[in-house]
Amino acid sequence: MNVSKEILNELALSEDEYSLIVKRLGRHPNRLELGMFGSLWSEHCGYKHSKPLLDLFKTGSNNLLIEPGKENAGVVEIGNGLGIVMKIESHNHPSAIEPFEGAATGVGGIVRDIFAMGARPIALLNSLRFGPLSDSRNRYLFEEVVSGISSYGNCIGIPNVGGEVFFEKCYSGNPLVNAMCVGIVNTDNLIRATTGNEGNVLILVGADTGKDGIHGASGLASQSFDDEQDLRPTVQVGNPFLEKVLIEACMEVSNKEFLVGIQDLGAAGLTSAIVESAAKAGSGFEIDISNIPKREEGMDAYDVMLSESQERMLIIVKPGTENLVKEIFDKWDLQSSVIGKVTGDGLARIFDKGIIQCEAPINILADSPTYKLKGEKPVVLDSLQAFDFSDILIPDSPQEILLKLLSSPNIISRESIYRQYDHQVQTNTVVSPGSDSALLRIKGSSKSIALATDCNSRYVYLDPYVGGIIAVAEACRNLSVTGAKPLALTDCLNFGNPENPEIYYQLEQCIKGISYASNAFSAPVISGNVSLYNESYGENIYPTPVLGALGILEDSKKYVTSQFIEEGDQVILLGFDELLPGGFAGSEYMANIHGLIAGKPKIDLDLEVKIQSICRKLIDKEIINSAHDCSEGGLAIALAESSILSKIGFIGDFEFSGRWDEILFGELQSRIVVSVKPNKLKEFTSVCSADEIKWIALGHTGGNSFEINNLINIPIKQLRSVWDQAL
Repeated sequence: MNVSKEILNELALSEDEYSLIVKRLGRHPNRLELGMFGSLWSEHCGYKHSKPLLDLFKTGSNNLLIEPGKENAGVVEIGNGLGIVMKIESHNHPSAIEPFEGAATGVGGIVRDIFAMGARPIALLNSLRFGPLSDSRNRYLFEEVVSGISSYGNCIGIPNVGGEVFFEKCYSGNPLVNAMCVGIVNTDNLIRATTGNEGNVLILVGADTGKDGIHGASGLASQSFDDEQDLRPTVQVGNPFLEKVLIEACMEVSNKEFLVGIQDLGAAGLTSAIVESAAKAGSGFEIDISNIPKREEGMDAYDVMLSESQERMLIIVKPGTENLVKEIFDKWDLQSSVIGKVTGDGLARIFDKGIIQCEAPINILADSPTYKLKGEKPVVLDSLQAFDFSDILIPDSPQEILLKLLSSPNIISRESIYRQYDHQVQTNTVVSPGSDSALLRIKGSSKSIALATDCNSRYVYLDPYVGGIIAVAEACRNLSVTGAKPLALTDCLNFGNPENPEIYYQLEQCIKGISYASNAFSAPVISGNVSLYNESYGENIYPTPVLGALGILEDSKKYVTSQFIEEGDQVILLGFDELLPGGFAGSEYMANIHGLIAGKPKIDLDLEVKIQSICRKLIDKEIINSAHDCSEGGLAIALAESSILSKIGFIGDFEFSGRWDEILFGELQSRIVVSVKPNKLKEFTSVCSADEIKWIALGHTGGNSFEINNLINIPIKQLRSVWDQAL
């Protein structure tokens, strides 16, 4: 078969990769086989440029139940015979083309990864990035993505409990839509994605197979795109009502002894689902695509095998039990079709009405080549990191700066987003969206889990290694200020074109930073996704390693939120014994007020770990009333947010030297704002002293105004009216 460059480009295969396929097969592949290789060797499925780097992650943890990367999602034990299953995944390119369906099917896909393992989905989160909302296209993408997430999530009855959204010019034309799902499972009932032994039966359940999503894995997720016009057919269309019953049916079948394995049909559709399951078992398979219900006339084996139609699952059962499976799915009004069987020869055989369409070794199909490239530090970084902020003029009015930052799209209230999500369904949500992390109770136990997503891509852009460390630290800090101990992480590594040495440098250094920090917190990366080639019209996005974080709270009653609770409480900054200048690097203040993104971010990771530990201890001992992560916008924004959320004023009176804009709006790391009852101050001091933790008294709560020394005095109502505007 002679293959043109156009066909190879469509499949995201290089000429060298095609030659490798021919060499391994000992012949030229036919059209179907080439399409399958294109999908399985794509960046999305094969992780060609990232797999060698992902080995840098350290996964030593007694709580891990499955080795990371071996199944659909990661699993960590939380005691009482229960495990938490979680994963975050991207749907960036589809959302850039068809934002509603792209975001909706991103939710549907990540949910299937969870219940495919026998876990009941209990929570959704998301992490979103867009270009400035002043651009009408960006605003359209933003509104449609949020609508797609809410529409799908609300229909399937899983609470959307948290997330984040960030706006930056580099995401114009290439938004990031990362969806995270968390599930709970009895550890004895974990399901694997495996075909098992020879003779087992392959059953396809759920929706009909259509032509939507063909080349989605290879065409969208494995190359950059500049023209969306021809890519719309590669975006899947979802049916959340069908997925809702599919969840229930799969949960029922997952408890049956005749079940061997379950795999969802996501990227690369049936090709990926069946080949990867067979590869894990070291088996082969035979299927006949004429047994697969089709949505359209004239679909051939190529269309069927590469379709990414949604709401479909592959069920593998012991021979002779097909009717038992059918009875379950019939009860739920779901279609189920026996499509083939497991063989012992290691070959993928695909027929259409008995006529052979493909016969290829599974170990070749599933063995994507990997590339270890040599990264180069971006030339621009040296000058950016060495930038001298002393030449920046200090503005005239601290009050105006505070109000302007509070109205920044990167700081303003997210209520207009999360009020569209149902975050109370399933009745487990203890702390709803709007605080630093969500908190969900574990029914039947005294425990809760905390969940958050986080990443400041400006920091990663300015220093990929340190930025990766800070991304982990901030995600874990969101858990710790609620009272939960970080337990595990899931990551979505959103980067540009890895074949560019400067982008590969970002990817490699960032992974090293994440690995180092996750080890420091004893919170391993247990699952995730890599999304590369995020660029449009020649411009790469900022490196954006989104971290989804899971924390455990042993006593559900011992938690705090970010808002002040009572008047007269002392407000204290954990982390330092004096207010230090600095933190301009990558700050919202510099970007928003001065139009500048420069500097070298810094973090003391040992101090960070200690600060988070003492915060959790203070919460557990019920010494503090509130705790809030000090991050975007710096100290003044953290204090203002705690006041706004509670509608309780703050009167600050503290000493500092140097520039007020550095002190109030610099983004130094390892700082947490807490409030303490006056009668608890002695106990607070004792606990901090025992662990050698420094702290600064900032002021006290009370009144109706937000005051800091003689610099700021604004009514809380005015702050709230600015901050509480709809995005």
